[in-house]
Amino acid sequence: MTGFGRISGTFESKKISVEVRSLNSKGLDLNARIHNYYKELEPLARKVVTEQLERGKIDFAINIDSTGDSKTFSINTDLAKAYFKDLKSINDAIGQSTDDYLSVLVRMPEIFVNEREELTEGEKETVLKLITDACRKLNEFRRQEGIALENEFTERIETIRTLLLEIPKYEQERLDVVRERIRKGLEEISATGYDQNRLEQELIYYIEKLDVSEEKMRLTNHLDYFLTTMKTTGAGKKLGFISQEIGREINTLGSKSNHAEMQKLVVDMKDNLEKIKEQVLNTL
Repeated sequence: MTGFGRISGTFESKKISVEVRSLNSKGLDLNARIHNYYKELEPLARKVVTEQLERGKIDFAINIDSTGDSKTFSINTDLAKAYFKDLKSINDAIGQSTDDYLSVLVRMPEIFVNEREELTEGEKETVLKLITDACRKLNEFRRQEGIALENEFTERIETIRTLLLEIPKYEQERLDVVRERIRKGLEEISATGYDQNRLEQELIYYIEKLDVSEEKMRLTNHLDYFLTTMKTTGAGKKLGFISQEIGREINTLGSKSNHAEMQKLVVDMKDNLEKIKEQVLNTL
């Protein structure tokens, strides 16, 4: 499922912010953007995110801002002076008239010295806790989305069930139409009348061919199974398979309906099923 979690905290003079985003994905695809100061925590950070979120296309970032006078870099003054002396000497030798040495100096190798101290256990714990809290926020976002999906699934499954319950009212009418059609056909091709037994045989054949009792029973079972499975953990793929089975039974009902009103009911069933299939993708 999609989700978003963001949280900030402080440790000594540093303000730390953690942001986690997720998109739908069948597996876990983790992309991390971590401030260089906390790069050594990346393996632990990935472990926490994986345990908390399990799957999805996950982007998470750890950023840091100073809230005091501390700094992690300083200028190597002696090296800067040596660079300046060499640059000025070269400039005089080639006859260039420029005094803008500063912009060149800040790009010279090793001009900045890293003064970062080793991460303390307390700071590590603070950062990992912020990651955990951000993931929990994201999971809460997912939970709310899951509740909305559950309500929609239930509503559409019950709509299909209601439409299915409308099918029987047209079944006898459909058979009467078939009976009359066969009778008229036999009368037209036979000047001396028709064999009543033959009519009954033809009717039995068509009744068996058009019978949808098994499809109705299987479709009902699939609808019940969908609602039951929906309440289990990590059921996204299974819901996809069940919706495919529901689609097969609805398609068979449509091919056997041979009745305008029944076909309208089937079309409405298919419309609701397509909405279910679209939303099932959000559970993967």
